[in-house]
Amino acid sequence: MMMKKVVGAAMAILWATCLQAQKQPENSNYARASESLSHIEKLYAVADGKHLFRETYPFDEQYSATYLADDNNQPKANAYSYLWPFSGSLSAYVALLETKDDAAIKQHIDQSVLPGLEHYYDKRSPVGYASYVNSAPPSDRFYDDNIWLGIDFADLYLHTKEKAYLNKAQEIWNFVQSGMDDKLGGGIYWCEQKKESKNTCSNAPAVVYLLKLYEATKSKAYLNDAISLYTWTKKNLQDPSDKLYWDNISLAGKVQKAKYPYNTGQMIQAGALLYKLTQDKEYLKDAQESAKGGLGYFFTSDGTTGYPVLKKSDNWFIAIMLRGYLELYQQDKDAQYVQAFQKNLDKAWISMRDKNGLFGKDWSGKDKAADKKWLLDQFAIAEMYARLAGIKMK
Repeated sequence: MMMKKVVGAAMAILWATCLQAQKQPENSNYARASESLSHIEKLYAVADGKHLFRETYPFDEQYSATYLADDNNQPKANAYSYLWPFSGSLSAYVALLETKDDAAIKQHIDQSVLPGLEHYYDKRSPVGYASYVNSAPPSDRFYDDNIWLGIDFADLYLHTKEKAYLNKAQEIWNFVQSGMDDKLGGGIYWCEQKKESKNTCSNAPAVVYLLKLYEATKSKAYLNDAISLYTWTKKNLQDPSDKLYWDNISLAGKVQKAKYPYNTGQMIQAGALLYKLTQDKEYLKDAQESAKGGLGYFFTSDGTTGYPVLKKSDNWFIAIMLRGYLELYQQDKDAQYVQAFQKNLDKAWISMRDKNGLFGKDWSGKDKAADKKWLLDQFAIAEMYARLAGIKMK
């Protein structure tokens, strides 16, 4: 056991060193993504050979996740992060691989990230990924958690054309699809064990997921399902006044009207992808209207920065929003939104990091933040740098 711990720690340090050693310009987005990932690997990795991470740094035995479906927020002293924060590692490394086809990154995904992910694999039918490791008692399964993974596997297939990734993406879709029924006229639930609401976070990204499966397979069934789900989400969860998206609708028909960056961001991405694949300009118009609304709602300006500043939120919500704006840029070449994200991330590199190279959440740079830093916030920042590294703006 001790040897496993030593080997695991050595591998994490070796990979972090490799990331830092990649020769890129100091100010490049790619280099920033690589350096950020190296800090995560050093500070959050659990040295037991399982390729897993702690939820926070410094590790807090009293930490209690507040994003689960139950009301029991008592400290659980979990040795490992939940699936949602862990999934950020796959997203960040896939984004990095798409930017630069580096064999070392591909190897890290196959030999470290994916073996770590399998500790969350759950064999209940239909198979999927549970919110906590499978060596612990059975945990809830969230449809949105699985959707983010499915998108990453679809992206891996589209980039590499390796059939194993597509097989996994389709397997995960089978689980996600089981969370859909005719109540409220359609839509996907949030949590398998607590089917009480249908959320934008489990429907908007499902559209993106289906469209990527359509790109991968050319099966019209995926496209048809994507259009149906897009229409349902827009009808039930869009605020017509600003074209942004509310959080969820309960089975009683009550809409929870909080607005989070990732929900609108995924509908922007869905609309942009639908336009790309169908050339129906209504989808592009939808995406552009939501993008404009998002700029007004999720950014602020005090007149001193010269650019719109992101409002404080979970960094991951912002990373998922960025995916939407980047997809829209690929379709209409309007650079204003991507430039705003770049300005914020330039500022973050200077003013939002602590002495360990970890990021807070205050994009103004005034508050470098809490003593404990959440794993997913860090992966999200790395993903954003990686995605921006792959964009060439005119």
